[in-house]
Amino acid sequence: MRIVIIEFMSLDGVVQAPGGPDEDTDGGFAHGGWTHPFFDNEVVGGAFAGTLGGADALLFGRRTWQSMAAAWPDRAGDPFADQMNGIAKYVVSSTLHAGDLTWNNSTLIPGNEAVARIEALRAADGGDLVVMGSPTLVRTLLQDGLADELRLIVMPVLLGGGKRIFPEDGGQQTLELVSAVTSDAGVQVCVYKPAGEA
Repeated sequence: MRIVIIEFMSLDGVVQAPGGPDEDTDGGFAHGGWTHPFFDNEVVGGAFAGTLGGADALLFGRRTWQSMAAAWPDRAGDPFADQMNGIAKYVVSSTLHAGDLTWNNSTLIPGNEAVARIEALRAADGGDLVVMGSPTLVRTLLQDGLADELRLIVMPVLLGGGKRIFPEDGGQQTLELVSAVTSDAGVQVCVYKPAGEA
């Protein structure tokens, strides 16, 4: 399976709470829902639809999984919601237990087993294993070289601080730009892969 990461991101690299004001207020973050003025169905919506179209499973960190699990089960009936509810889901957590996974088709990956279990999933046959949100998990995946594709939906806004996905370990990684599309609102959807990969 390919690990494909898709993120809403500000120009200054923030990925925190793109969906709503109460999504994630850690650190006093006060800009929740910052993506809404820039959303359009064709470019931004199309990026998500295209990414999920190739997905065989989703991979989340705990906080993002809990946010999604609170939102999607009650939205059954439209194709996107039905896909989100029906697809296999993996959640990495050191605090959740199997009995906490009330969102159907969810499987727990204990935090202390995360890298080995994700490597095993990546080595398995199948379509894409898609990661959205989950900045702590994404940072680990990038740092350990486990991301096969990075799809950044970059919004023309500066947020001045918040959670980011990129490792700060001093390591250099070179990426290759696969494609870029710009919306009328100035959103850039940029797809990258590690340089040198076919």
